[in-house]
This record gives sequence, structure tokens and C-alpha cells, in this order.
Amino acid sequence: MIKYRFYPTLLNVFSRYLAGGNFTMQQLLDTINRVPTPTTAAQERGVRFEDAVVKGEDEERFNPDILEKFRRYLPRPIVETQVYCQYEIDDVLFYGYVDLIGKFKAVDIKTTASYQHPRYTFNHQNLYLHALKKRGIRLMEYLITDFREVYVESYSLTHPIDKQLEEIRLFKQFLEEHRELISDPKIFVTPE
Repeated sequence: MIKYRFYPTLLNVFSRYLAGGNFTMQQLLDTINRVPTPTTAAQERGVRFEDAVVKGEDEERFNPDILEKFRRYLPRPIVETQVYCQYEIDDVLFYGYVDLIGKFKAVDIKTTASYQHPRYTFNHQNLYLHALKKRGIRLMEYLITDFREVYVESYSLTHPIDKQLEEIRLFKQFLEEHRELISDPKIFVTPE
């Protein structure tokens, strides 16, 4: 029976919180509760870049060599864009959208100010592979650009997800311990 609904961004923020650094409990709670935050210039640029790559919109805003190189890594044909995924993990419904899929691989487009390999080894979006395996998807690829170069990280269905599963368990524990501070009604599934 499903008791929780989680999406990758939420779990990745929790992962950052667990790692320490400069991510506060209040920032985590704000993310959990979907407190609106203004879109940053970097986020806006990332959205525009994805639209340029996939839809050909506003291509003149970006380096044509980077766009061309980036597109070389896209699956041919692109079967579908903004693909809804869901995967049950014990009492958790994991859900979200992957940017696009080909016949055998899912692709998520990432932009960043600086990149160090490997960045997405423990990303919760890797769980999309398990949600998409019934569609024949066997590879999760992150196509990344810092607007100077293009990078690729690939993960197969055999890539270990133990760390992500442990973080899901810890996140459920965190939610239960702070239940009175959680206002997003989508996180907890109420029995009918």
C-alpha cells in the first residue's frame, strides 16, 4: 500500500541536506512544502537551452557548435518528450518526468556553470530507468553542458541504486519525525 509520493528533485534536495554543506533544514522544508521561489537566471537559461535543443526555439541565444554537438548525443528517433514515469518502491510512489526517450535510452538535459565528472552517480533520476524498463529503456543518460563543452554520463539498469533506496528510507523517517511541519498534501497518501 502506497503511503508516500516522492519525486527526484525532492529526494535530491534531501540528499544534499544529508551531505551537510550550506543546505539548511528550513530550505529542505520549503522544498518539501513547495514554497514558491523565483526562477533564477541560470534556471531560465537551462529551460531555454532545452527548448533550443529539442524544439529548435530561440537557437540564436546559444553557441551553434554546442547545440550541434549536444544534438549528436540525442537518441534517433526521439520517441517521446516529457515522459511521465512512476515506480513503486515498497510504500513509496516515485514519480516524475524524464526529458525524452529514444527506443532504448532515456535522456535528461542538464545545464551547469561548472561540471565535474561523475556528478549524477547517485541522482534519484536514475530510478526512472526502473520505471521505464517495461518500455524497453535500458540506459539513463545525462547530457550536460556548461555552455563551453558537452558531457555525457550514462547509467544502465545494472547500476547500483542502494544509496538512493537508503536515502528514501531516511527521508520517510525524516518526514514522520517532522510530520507537523509538512504542509504539502501530496507527500503523504491518505487511506481512502
